[in-house]
This record gives sequence, C-alpha cells and structure tokens, in this order.
Amino acid sequence: MYEAAHARPDGESTVARLALTAAEQGYEGLVVRNHGDAEAGYDPDAIGERYGIDVVDGVEVRAGDRSRLAGLIGSHRERRTVVCVHGGPHNRLVCEDERVDVLAHPMRDGDVNHVLVRAARENGVRVEFDFGRVLRTVGGERVQALRGLRKLRELVGKYEAPYVVSADATDHLQLRAPRELLAVGESIGFDREAVRAGLAEWGRIAERNRERRADSFIEPGVRRGRYEEVDR
Repeated sequence: MYEAAHARPDGESTVARLALTAAEQGYEGLVVRNHGDAEAGYDPDAIGERYGIDVVDGVEVRAGDRSRLAGLIGSHRERRTVVCVHGGPHNRLVCEDERVDVLAHPMRDGDVNHVLVRAARENGVRVEFDFGRVLRTVGGERVQALRGLRKLRELVGKYEAPYVVSADATDHLQLRAPRELLAVGESIGFDREAVRAGLAEWGRIAERNRERRADSFIEPGVRRGRYEEVDR
C-alpha cells in the first residue's frame, strides 16, 4: 500500500521525514504530491534506499484558469510520475483529460455527479477519497466531510470508476497507518479490501507510468527487446 502527502515547502515536513514515518507505519511507497507552485527539492532514489520505501515524484496541479490548467497538466505530465489535479470548479475538465492520474479531493472545493464519474471512468482518471477532513476535523465540518465521502462512494461504486484513498497529509504527524484509514473507510460504507485497493492504486499508477516512460515501452503489454528496433 502507498500514501500520498505534501512535503516542505507545501507542507511542514521534509520528504525524508515523511518517508521515514510512512515506512514505519507499514507503507510500501510514498507519493510526494506538492502543488506545482511549491515544489520540493529531493532525491527520491536516495531517500527511498535509506528508508526502504518507494518514493514517487508526483505533483498536484492547480490553476484558476481552464486554459492555464490544461497547459500545466501537459508540462507536468512530461516530468512527473504521478499527476494529480486539485479538485474544484474544473472537476469536469479534469475528469475528461486522460493525461491526469488523480482528481484530488474533488468534494472539498467542488462537487461530483454521475456525469463526472462516468467521464473519469472512461478516461482512466482516479477519483480521490480524501480522508483527511474526517481525521482532522470535528463537529459539523466532520459530518459534512463524511456526507460528501458517502455520496462519492455511491457514485464511484455505481459507475465502477477507478479511485485512490489518502489522508492528504501535510506533515508526518498527519500520516495515518493503514489500519486507521481502514476504520474511516468502514464509517462511510467501504469494506476493508476496498480501502486497501485504494491505497494500493497509488503504487499501480506509479508502476504503469514508469513503464510508459521507460525506453523499452512500446504499448501496454509489449516491451522492446534488446535488439528490436521500432520505426518512429
């Protein structure tokens, strides 16, 4: 299972500190999902080797303008292994863009309906279940967060859309062990295996995109042999 978190300067903890905590909690990997205007400087391979965890270079794109958002998605797609987009008023645009891996916390600053979820399924965009607000708020705000997640679960389940799960941590103290996220998932109607699948999906995204970026990639399921040449 993998988690995805914001590191300094987008969050409070360094990538190394997040990786150490995630490894101690039993995660196999950590996706660094800093917003594009707050990138972290780090060596994922060195940190991963030090703490025994797969550190994945990701980004969470955000922009107020639709055309600027589309341009940022394209530029980050060339450089990042995992491309998330900050949910909000452009949720539909994001769900219709196959270059996007994850629509991040779509219910926080926007809404989701059956049209968006079907578009996400058709374009392979994972919808994120952000458990952070449930874990870090109380009272009416927590109730509202639970209501939004239950609505999202019903839509994702009905239309069989792909999804990921995260606590969306901004420091190492906000990271939660898988067992805690499993408990939150049960409170919104998920079974434990569904939450595990949502955590594992981050790793599947990283593996797929690394393969696509490799020199040996031709098409899904086909890799170039040592002596094979491909017309370009």
